[in-house]
Amino acid sequence: MSGLTEVELYWHQGRVERWIRFGSVVCERVIDRRRRVVGFSPGSIFAYVRWAANEHGTIASRIDILRAAPPGAAISTVPGVNPGGEILLRLATWPKVQRVLKGIDIIEALGIDPKDAAPDHWRHVHSRIFVGENPRAYSRTRHRAWLLRRTIEA
Repeated sequence: MSGLTEVELYWHQGRVERWIRFGSVVCERVIDRRRRVVGFSPGSIFAYVRWAANEHGTIASRIDILRAAPPGAAISTVPGVNPGGEILLRLATWPKVQRVLKGIDIIEALGIDPKDAAPDHWRHVHSRIFVGENPRAYSRTRHRAWLLRRTIEA
């Protein structure tokens, strides 16, 4: 998986769950029935959800939306992501994670794949939810503007 961003996934029902909410996985390596490693190509955007509980309930929940960086680029480290990536959104606590997941559902309801949404939107969502405010909704018009801007910048 050289040159790719690798993400460690783990699933122990009701105890520890680490999964991808969206993104284009280009390769996968199964370690055992609970663990696997997936790879993302440079520049691709994906959401990584981590959740853990004990006998008293949820003890940790986090969502990270990252852009896989090309080799040699500046990156931030994230547990379970090797080597790391550009952090577009990083939130903790189940209520905040749920708000992000609902926002992802809304984007998908528009017929837009969240991995193709404007990276600036994820930064905006992070900032607004972090301070307890509601983020602006992503729309088809906004997405069209992002696609046009992307073609101009290319």
